[in-house]
Amino acid sequence: MLKTMLIRCAFLVAFAASAALAADVTGNWTGQINGPDGNGFTLIFHFQQDGSKLTGSVEGPGGEPLQIKDGKAEGDKITFTIIFNGGGGDMKILHEGTVKGDEISLNTKMEDGGAGPAGGPIVLKRSK
Repeated sequence: MLKTMLIRCAFLVAFAASAALAADVTGNWTGQINGPDGNGFTLIFHFQQDGSKLTGSVEGPGGEPLQIKDGKAEGDKITFTIIFNGGGGDMKILHEGTVKGDEISLNTKMEDGGAGPAGGPIVLKRSK
């Protein structure tokens, strides 16, 4: 009985510690990415995190902010998608990132797996 109780307490402590280590990405983040023509431009990510749910938007040179879809934040990992009209129909970009303090290393790719016009790595810095 005592052994079972000790195991349960150890599990609860480990779970609480992992929750405490989870990164909170709420706020504004900026990064540079190269466009299809090779010229760089700035993206501004506005994240809202509620537990493991991640929402928000992304601003770029194209005008209207794009909404973050299917966003998740678990520990130091984040994932989300952005959908926009690329002229020939909707394009879906998948984002996977790792949070380290005030920096997020994101990897982006087109839904079909190709790099496309919006694929590749991007480093985001938290705006102060």
